[in-house]
Amino acid sequence: MNEYVKNLNRIEFVVTMACTGKCRHCSEGDHSAYTGHIDADAAVNAVYEVCKSYKIKSLMTFGGEPLLYPDVVCEIHKAATAMNIEKRSLITNGFFSRDKVQIRKTADMLAESGITGILLSVDAFHQETIPLETVKYFAECVKAAGVFISLNPAWLVGEKDGNPYNVRTREIISQFDCMDIPVREGNVIFPEGNAAKYFAEYFDKDKEYLNPYEENPKDIRTISFSPNADVLGGNVYRDSISNILENYRP
Repeated sequence: MNEYVKNLNRIEFVVTMACTGKCRHCSEGDHSAYTGHIDADAAVNAVYEVCKSYKIKSLMTFGGEPLLYPDVVCEIHKAATAMNIEKRSLITNGFFSRDKVQIRKTADMLAESGITGILLSVDAFHQETIPLETVKYFAECVKAAGVFISLNPAWLVGEKDGNPYNVRTREIISQFDCMDIPVREGNVIFPEGNAAKYFAEYFDKDKEYLNPYEENPKDIRTISFSPNADVLGGNVYRDSISNILENYRP
């Protein structure tokens, strides 16, 4: 086994870069013109293949807004369920349709896929462009379908900082109090992409900020598939994930 990936235990899929929000804190910058998604069959095959050689403990799907393509998300999670991956989670902003019938149908599909948890992105930044009432309805449908859901806010500077954005985030979170949905720690905004552009005054220009999601290239624990199927310098549309893992060199 390739020594650089021997500790691999997590799979991530950036299902699409298309998004329903135009968040000023987004580390990916302005990606409103993106369309397309990873091919479901290729993603599913990759899950099966990786799990044959590695003990994968968790799988996550996100975007963009992954639920713009719910069929793809659900096929990936069905494969993860079939391969006994313990944690199968999704990050979503909860806004992919205004049609209540479609929202309920998607929540039921997620439950049937075997997903174990949904992280709902709600905060001052998402709610600048994403309607809170639609997001709350999605959360209600998810709970009714029996899927665990939690709030996953983004904080500016840090959760305890009293800046106006954090104050607004707390107000938004309070709108879910009657729904008994737990609140996760969330994440602290990293100065990259839109965040560096719109919130520069909140970051120390003399400080080096380390990306908390960056992998050690010599000890890969997580592989992340891009919407175009790129992964670890290879692409599963052109090569098998087994070959990509075997030939990976930092």
